[in-house]
Amino acid sequence: MTLLLAGDIGGTKTILRLVEAEADHIETARNNRFEKRYSSREFPDLVPMVQTFLKQAQEETGQTFQPQKACFGIAGPVVDNTSKVTNVGWTLEADRLSEQLSTPQISLINDFAAVGYGLLALDESDLQTLQVGKREPSAPIALIGAGTGLGQGYLIHNGKEYQVFGSEGGHTDFSARTELEFQLSHYLLEKLNIERVSAERIVSGQGIVSIYQFLRDRHFAAESPEIAKLMQVWESEIGKSEKTVDPAAAISQAALEKRDRLSEKTMQIFIEAYGAEAGNLSLKLLSYGGLYIAGGIAAKILPLMEEGSFLRSFALKGRMRSLMERIPVQVVLNPQVGLIGAALCASRL
Repeated sequence: MTLLLAGDIGGTKTILRLVEAEADHIETARNNRFEKRYSSREFPDLVPMVQTFLKQAQEETGQTFQPQKACFGIAGPVVDNTSKVTNVGWTLEADRLSEQLSTPQISLINDFAAVGYGLLALDESDLQTLQVGKREPSAPIALIGAGTGLGQGYLIHNGKEYQVFGSEGGHTDFSARTELEFQLSHYLLEKLNIERVSAERIVSGQGIVSIYQFLRDRHFAAESPEIAKLMQVWESEIGKSEKTVDPAAAISQAALEKRDRLSEKTMQIFIEAYGAEAGNLSLKLLSYGGLYIAGGIAAKILPLMEEGSFLRSFALKGRMRSLMERIPVQVVLNPQVGLIGAALCASRL
């Protein structure tokens, strides 16, 4: 067994986990020995955070831990095993981390790539099936996830195992399909003074807020006092690095409870756009190995995802509908899929 260190590094919080695993052994990659969550801003760099973590692990378990391998999923781009965590001012280089932490092998990967690895270690209990489809072994797998942004990725089988690839597909152009979506695109172009609207502008947490603003400003329905107050605070904080309120969560909850017409219409547009973009990704890859929906939003609005509009938009690809209906579609329910993936990635080093 090899001792691994897995990390999920964000601008706000970082989660570290010690895992014992056999080399590239999917089941043991979930063998959690010790885990802690930290505020990223309380540390000047990742090294002192890891040192604190290992010291706490020793104090609480009575054992000394020295990881042989480590993988950190980072909320941001990773180039040549180097990444800048902008919100906390960290610059991370795998070679430096390896030397200072006395860990021979360290890999830095994008957080969504970590989710891709995590898919390989999930159980059926970690997933909710939206469409059974007809899964083909070793076929391409598509991964999409709306949260703060819109992550996309894919997995390709090389004859021995699946390899994980990141993508910046969330930044491709948003493709309006209905008159209302065309109006939404024009609204954002004018409001934000931008030249194009990306898929991420619509299919993300910020997209939920943007759709809501569009419908509100077009007087689609009366605004509830509760959400109006949240929106006022949120709009007053535009430009600040941190927001004190989350109107997207309030809009989603109001839609789930069917108590606010404006919120319900917002989420309808969001889910239809989500399904259409997921279908675009799957159609390009012919992901008969499955489409997995991760990110921070889908699992929280699962009843809305299951109502049918997501799958209708997903399959609405003209003559290709029959192909879309063959693709298995599942929502990832396990919020720690990225940590599991980082552990599996570390085991492969």
